[in-house]
Amino acid sequence: MNLKSLILIAILILTTARISFSVQEKKSLPEVTLISIYDNYQVDTRLTTAWGFATIIKTPQELILFDTGGNSEILLSNMKKLGITPFSIKKVVISHIHGDHVGGLEGFLERNSNVTVFIPNSFPQSVKNMIVQKGAKFVEVSAPRKISDSIYTTGQLPGPPQEQSLIIDSKKGLVVITGCAHPGIVNIVKKAKKLMKKDKVYLVVGGFHHPPISCVKEFKELGVEKVAPSHCTGDLVREAFRKEYKENFIEYGVGKIVEIN
Repeated sequence: MNLKSLILIAILILTTARISFSVQEKKSLPEVTLISIYDNYQVDTRLTTAWGFATIIKTPQELILFDTGGNSEILLSNMKKLGITPFSIKKVVISHIHGDHVGGLEGFLERNSNVTVFIPNSFPQSVKNMIVQKGAKFVEVSAPRKISDSIYTTGQLPGPPQEQSLIIDSKKGLVVITGCAHPGIVNIVKKAKKLMKKDKVYLVVGGFHHPPISCVKEFKELGVEKVAPSHCTGDLVREAFRKEYKENFIEYGVGKIVEIN
């Protein structure tokens, strides 16, 4: 066999290996379910609404609680009605310091302190002390980092207040979850794409913090496939997204379950 033939065979083997790796990598991405357990918008009438935000991220490996709303009694009651026990959660991520996102944390830790709480490192010492006093651990987040398999934090982004959002690398594309989007919802989506080095954004969900109507057009330009604005987005902007996205608009509020598989 001559040298030219050997080189062609080697190239074919390497190309096949790369394709196989790419396919395997996509298959290994987990199925993800998002469950809204605290919001001022309502989907399940059995549940209580209140100003704030909290969502469960469910993967085959674990349940992660993102934000805790403003009242632990409402948070825990909604969880119970949805069949989610506090003890099934091992990680809690808090987006920012405002009470409607961190207010339910202390009461939650009284029910389950066997968790690690990921907080922006700008949080006051009083919150850090409370977490430790309740028997839990905390991790201060400044830069982007991995939280779990296929789940990452954007790191602490400038506000005010400073805030972190979550990025899920799902089978259908990136899923961005925001608490209040104080750093700007469009900026957060751009940051997620840059960090993950991926263009496809399947879903953006959470509070968008009263952005200008122009963000709807910017979302389209960024290639965001589906949207689920809730909490502090504002009714006018929410309706603008509904009109533009049509069947790709998801009515997100307490009790809503979104399966991504």
